[in-house]
Amino acid sequence: MPGRQYVVFMDDVDAGIVDLLQADARLTQAQIARKVGLSQPSVADRIRKLEEQRIITGYTARVDPRKLGKDITAFIGVAIEHPRYFEAFAKKVMGLDEVLECHRVAGQDSYLLKVRTENTGTLDRLLTEELRTLPGVTRTHTTIVLCSVKEETHVTTRRESAA
Repeated sequence: MPGRQYVVFMDDVDAGIVDLLQADARLTQAQIARKVGLSQPSVADRIRKLEEQRIITGYTARVDPRKLGKDITAFIGVAIEHPRYFEAFAKKVMGLDEVLECHRVAGQDSYLLKVRTENTGTLDRLLTEELRTLPGVTRTHTTIVLCSVKEETHVTTRRESAA
């Protein structure tokens, strides 16, 4: 369970660096420096501090899951009978490659999962052999995605929202 989070305020230059890296994490520090009007060493120092503050938490490549054989995207609501089962459930889900996101939620479900699988057979196996067999799981319901209208990872910075 994550601890209390505090908002970190960035100046416009840091916000600009974050925006640039969210758009293209392959930019060099020299390219970023030119765009934000600083020297490369100054940009390197700011990026290091943004990483230390956990504003920047990593760098990844976005891939087309269909080209990797993952044709099914689904959202699975999971009801768990008592909070005493939450920790074991979360630990198990962390080890399931098909689960891309896991959120503890308010409402009818305890957790909402975003998963990608090869086909409906592998989705069924995930549901029946992995999730529904976990202690405390009382119900699951699955929504299969037909098409994605928007799937984004970009988080708006203070600078963008003020503009």
